[in-house]
Amino acid sequence: MESVKQFSHQIKALVFDQYGTVVDMQTGLVEATAPFLKEKGWQGEPRRFVTWWRRTHFENSMIDSLCDRGHTSYRQIGHRAVSYVMDRCGIAYTTDDVEWLVSQIESLKPFRDVIAALETLRAQGYKLAILSNGDRDMLEAAKPHIGFAFDHVISVQECGAFKPHWKTYACAEHIIGEQRASCLFVASHAFDCIGAKSFGMRTAFIDRAKRPFGETPYQPDLIVSDFKELAACLVAG
Repeated sequence: MESVKQFSHQIKALVFDQYGTVVDMQTGLVEATAPFLKEKGWQGEPRRFVTWWRRTHFENSMIDSLCDRGHTSYRQIGHRAVSYVMDRCGIAYTTDDVEWLVSQIESLKPFRDVIAALETLRAQGYKLAILSNGDRDMLEAAKPHIGFAFDHVISVQECGAFKPHWKTYACAEHIIGEQRASCLFVASHAFDCIGAKSFGMRTAFIDRAKRPFGETPYQPDLIVSDFKELAACLVAG
């Protein structure tokens, strides 16, 4: 792995994943689903329900991209995932229940270290963008809950596939207007960093959970514990 000083001068734009990287998806969805599940009489742990939901969503989004028969919206994939998990849990539900649960994604809050770090990075002159698997309207609805005006908020709807398809990173490169080698893609998901790195972007892995990145030829250029450390590394570099 190169030192930050060896490549930081090349970076013109930072491109962030939103769900789970900028916003605390796990905590926010657990808080939203806990009273819902209690009302339904389900005795399991809300944290596990949300983890199953997120894993099922990821699996279905990857199936959608690999089948390559037209892009399905993030919201629709979410509806499928939530319905499946409630079926597995034996929870009786309505369409309104499913739609309400998925809508909670739109009001997720950022991790506590995010906004101050973004302001530091903006002061350094970086372009700051979001590249998300979320639908355009979902990302628009999320803006006031995040509380930071990114230079670009890009939905994969613009490219017709979910990350980590290479077309999503190419779309971001085009919209942001910087060469891929000048973009630092930031995510807390290894798959997303791998996708961006294989496309030719630099990558930073936000390792909040203290988990191994895994064996891959597409290792991140930078591993940090949170956004505060990310900003400190780039400012120092």
